[in-house]
Amino acid sequence: MYRNAIEKLLKWKESKSRKPLIIEGARQVGKTWLMKEFGKVAFEKTVYINFDSNSRMTELFRSDLDTSRLIMGLELYADCKIDPKNTLLIFDEIQEVPRALASLKYFCENDPEYHIICAGSLLGIALHQGTSFPVGKVDFLKLFPLSFKEFLMATGKERFAGLLNKEDFQMITSFKETYMDALKEYYFVGGMPEAVKSFAENRDFNEVREIQKKILTAYEQDFSKHAPNEIVPKIRTLWNSIPSQLAKENKKFIYGVIREGARAKEYESAIMWLCDCGLIHKVGRVNAPTIPLKAYEDFKAFKLFVLDVGLLGCMAGLHQHTLLDGNDLFVEFKGALTEQYVCQQLKAIEDLGVFYYTNDRGTCEVDFIIDTGEDIIPVEVKSETNLKAKSLKTYQEKFSPKICVRTSMADYKEEARLINLPLFAIDRLAKM
Repeated sequence: MYRNAIEKLLKWKESKSRKPLIIEGARQVGKTWLMKEFGKVAFEKTVYINFDSNSRMTELFRSDLDTSRLIMGLELYADCKIDPKNTLLIFDEIQEVPRALASLKYFCENDPEYHIICAGSLLGIALHQGTSFPVGKVDFLKLFPLSFKEFLMATGKERFAGLLNKEDFQMITSFKETYMDALKEYYFVGGMPEAVKSFAENRDFNEVREIQKKILTAYEQDFSKHAPNEIVPKIRTLWNSIPSQLAKENKKFIYGVIREGARAKEYESAIMWLCDCGLIHKVGRVNAPTIPLKAYEDFKAFKLFVLDVGLLGCMAGLHQHTLLDGNDLFVEFKGALTEQYVCQQLKAIEDLGVFYYTNDRGTCEVDFIIDTGEDIIPVEVKSETNLKAKSLKTYQEKFSPKICVRTSMADYKEEARLINLPLFAIDRLAKM
């Protein structure tokens, strides 16, 4: 299975200013596999240390954090010599030993020649709690579920992924049906590596659904095991409300959908916990398309998406035939799946700020508005080929953006300051 993140890791390895690397991401998005695969591809040796329930590592890091002493201990544990030039050191579940997390500071300052890469299922929570965190002494990489293009490559459609890279839209249009069929499959399967691997090998949608159910069960178990007891019921209720929130025509998150009379203050900690775990994406509202968008965010209004479109369909109980064969009763939730899909692809693009726009009266809403650091690009999402976009037109007339994007099942087309971009080519936004 190919992951784009391998290319980023190779650049990290060659960087002269390299620091120990922390990979952030939700449970089961493939962090451990990625680290081990990187070791196979780029190093002569890999030393893999899992800190979960590892008393020896707890003891090793308990006393002073002299890096020479730590390396000696790691060599004894792994029963091999650690050569800084050709050995990759992997610290998995590093949040289980906070002193190991703190040691990264000393490796950065005193022994930067070592290649150290770290991850953990709930590392995001540990980092945001300030657990011995080595501020400014580590690099970061965020890992998400497989993107649609990675899904194409994993399911034997490497040439179609390559065609998207070349942006030969005349040829792409000729094979539009293949891309649309693959996109429907991706809506159901999503990008969780275990689900994609199963689908690539067996093409069994029922097996995929069982895998997704197991993943969701594991997430719910994490709520009880790792979240503060007082917010566990709120986390579970909020998490399970997301499909119904997205099924609304106006997908703004409304606390009253969770429970009548619910207030923001009750659920702020639950939202933060799920964000820190990487299980949800919080997309804030802005009312002015000005760089940087973050400075104009309205913290009272936002949308919540889950990390993966396949998991969203599983949470909603979506049957494969409803999605793959089409169903009139499915129209409203198809919009929810499509917006979830677009959000998921945008979040996987590095250094892209993702928000949505509404005016103060609420009469104009643009599904996504993205900050590239140089430009603001409004993105209107359509689940079919209907290209009527009243809000996007209103936005254009008011702000005169350099470029607007409308993404749908329609073919690629460039008009005056407007690009019609097929949904399956949405990652082209990275190059705009």
